[in-house]
Amino acid sequence: MTPSSRTRAGTTPALTPAAFADETLLLLPEEVLLEGGCARDQAVLVAGGRFAEVGDRRELLARHPRLTPLELPGKLLMPGFIDAHHHLTQSLGKSLVFGEPSEIFKRIWVPLEGSLDERLLRLSTKLAALEALRGGFTTAVDAGTRASAELAGIAGAAEETGLRCVLGFICNDLGGDRPDGGTIRRAAERHLADWAGHSLVHPSLAVSIPEVASDAMLRDAAALCAEGGAIFQTHVNEHLQAVERSLVARGQRPLEHLHATGALGPQTLVAHATLVTPWELNLLRDTGTAVAFNPVASAWKGNAVAPALQMAAQGIRFGLGTDGTRSDAFRLLDAAETSQRLAFGLASGDSSCGGGWLWLDHATRAGADAAGLSGVTGAIAPGLAADFLLVDLEVPEMTPSWDRPWELVRYANRDQIDAVFTNGRLRLWQGWPADWDARALLREVREAAGAAVERAPIQRVHPTSTAHRARLVESRRAAAGRAPHG
Repeated sequence: MTPSSRTRAGTTPALTPAAFADETLLLLPEEVLLEGGCARDQAVLVAGGRFAEVGDRRELLARHPRLTPLELPGKLLMPGFIDAHHHLTQSLGKSLVFGEPSEIFKRIWVPLEGSLDERLLRLSTKLAALEALRGGFTTAVDAGTRASAELAGIAGAAEETGLRCVLGFICNDLGGDRPDGGTIRRAAERHLADWAGHSLVHPSLAVSIPEVASDAMLRDAAALCAEGGAIFQTHVNEHLQAVERSLVARGQRPLEHLHATGALGPQTLVAHATLVTPWELNLLRDTGTAVAFNPVASAWKGNAVAPALQMAAQGIRFGLGTDGTRSDAFRLLDAAETSQRLAFGLASGDSSCGGGWLWLDHATRAGADAAGLSGVTGAIAPGLAADFLLVDLEVPEMTPSWDRPWELVRYANRDQIDAVFTNGRLRLWQGWPADWDARALLREVREAAGAAVERAPIQRVHPTSTAHRARLVESRRAAAGRAPHG
């Protein structure tokens, strides 16, 4: 730490959002998270929304004598996290799925999304984007919505909040009253063209699950993405029911089905892949297909945990995703490591389970690669978009510090995130937007969500926790009343 970073009284000068107002910033954090780990005595130059230079602080200060450096003692400057799998239009019904059995999309998400008009679509997306930014995510990969409203509402909400968004366009052509394949393909081509080159929105094509698209559509959507430099998304091998339906209908598991149609490849991002055979892991590796590993979704509603450590060992590309469960990046890191320890590490005596750094890497740099954004974001490196966090290190949990990457995985919390930037612009300061009224959004959501949920034909299997407790108490009382007395 340089002498100028402290006042004579020994206290740190208070930072305010105004300190980051300039388009060009010469930042002097205490630590910078680079690919090889956390480094000290580094400086980061942000200009034109990108990282212009990253290197030794003395050298950068000497090269830029006319810039006023911004000292950031006690702060870690790190890449913003990448949520490799999200559902931005499901935020109005978040806790409706708690305690529910698998395949909740059929009973809750499809009905809810189908009830959203343009206003509710915007509200849901803006709320989800706010949650993501508060949790340290600067990018979210949206898997596509079943809402009939235009996707411009999702893109607009992402722009308003500053969240980088990979925006999925659903190409399902089987089941229900759907347009013909030609109409869907033309719309998909327009979607890819309309958002090409946008600063925050990156187009993508998606199929909800392989069984709701024809083989031709699976092949063509993946090919369009390969040609257009976009990613093709689908959910695959998540639940036992879906695997068995595919076996009965085709004699192939969902991943095998995708491979048979030619839909696997470097442009493809498959969500979940929890129920995978050794042969299917080889398919992922050999085709260069990426996976969105969603550990919280496995804990909350899944049939299994994806073998992420095995994927890493085989060189299979993967990022970490929330699946819209909980937009808290540090807790996602913890869930990723914990799930691998419980599902695989304990049985094999693997006490490291990735060594801490693996989960940071796959939530940032490798996550960006899985999302098709490796040349855009995911690291603190010259030429990439300045999507980054300032994290407070001066907390009891990280004092003293002996192994920063492990500490970030196991100790770090969302409330340590002081600032969130995308494209070099301050988006959140101490958990709240710097340039728009988030509390007004929350009031609007509270007023609108009830009617939206009531209007949707949602089918829940289990009651709310309060009702569940009341039923249990009543059943125990009834049982006590029937018990024989001696």
